[in-house]
Amino acid sequence: MRGFIFDLDGCVWTGDVLTPGAAEVLALLRSQGRALTFLTNNSRARAATMQAKLERLGVQVATRDVLTPLEILGEVLDKHVGPASRVLAIGGPELEAATADGGHSLVPIDRYREAQAVIVGNDFDFSYQRLTVASRAVAAGAAFLTPNLDPRLPVEGDDFLPGCGAIVEAVAAAAGVRPFVIGKPEPPLFELALARMGLGAGDAAMVGDSVDSDIRGARRVGLTAVLFAPKGGLDGVAHHMVKSMSQLRRLLETYQP
Repeated sequence: MRGFIFDLDGCVWTGDVLTPGAAEVLALLRSQGRALTFLTNNSRARAATMQAKLERLGVQVATRDVLTPLEILGEVLDKHVGPASRVLAIGGPELEAATADGGHSLVPIDRYREAQAVIVGNDFDFSYQRLTVASRAVAAGAAFLTPNLDPRLPVEGDDFLPGCGAIVEAVAAAAGVRPFVIGKPEPPLFELALARMGLGAGDAAMVGDSVDSDIRGARRVGLTAVLFAPKGGLDGVAHHMVKSMSQLRRLLETYQP
């Protein structure tokens, strides 16, 4: 196994705390010359932000080795809506910046009827008004996109915040339309990770804590899937399941580069 793709939230870290043993496992893989990429569904952060957090927690990594759905947002809008499209962005400032940087214009909430596309991320200022305008725009025919459908965002103390998917489902229910998903488990981010590592799917593994996004997405593109499940999980959904980074380290010994 020549390369590994790691999920971040709930796997490499929880909130602002690095998972015990993660730094040692990652350092071991680096010392063995294996390629590493970090792949997150986070809809409120771009690669540079995630790279800075990794370094703050003691993991050295280049920005190009970190991928989020926002990195490909512009080209996805180009393909599914059209160049220079008018977009209603429901989410954080990072989502808005990625939309604009991708060559698309932002539609203010009070002009939602002009939107050709609605993209919904994890919005810490979500309100009934924002739900109303987003669902009305989608119901009227605007393309509906989201970085992910993850219902929860793990944080410290075995707790969670409502994730992007919780908000997306409210819009989908009101609009009567299902969204196009940009991030995991869809193939584009996995394929981009493999391309940057210069590897085929048969030479790499995905390590993540979400069955719905990490494991199903990995298996869809042909990666070896490793479920990181400290509390345990269903057998058979992944090629391997580990409950700790020490167990992952022992597993890696069977996958020599």
